[in-house]
Amino acid sequence: MAEEKQYSELENKVMAAMEDVIDPELGIDMLNLGLIYDVDVDDAGKCILTMTLTTMGCPLGDLLNDQITQAVVAIDGITECDIELVWEPAWSMDRMSRFAKVALGIHG
Repeated sequence: MAEEKQYSELENKVMAAMEDVIDPELGIDMLNLGLIYDVDVDDAGKCILTMTLTTMGCPLGDLLNDQITQAVVAIDGITECDIELVWEPAWSMDRMSRFAKVALGIHG
């Protein structure tokens, strides 16, 4: 079984900031939707955020990209944000938190 990554204080702040970036279609934040796969902040303050979208053709990619970048660079100690958009593993509703499922009326 893979070890759980230990995030630094700055990386935890980035993850917390993703709770403030709301998907305009679903009205749920990026973290609870399970769209954020990983975050890595180097010693120079460069953040690499690995994420996906709910669908490959999601029309909100640029809007979310801008909102995420603004939220991340607003954190003290972060100098820039690069977003790596990945499609593997594919996003599914199983990645959503219990909060997101309840908010969207999904049971199971």
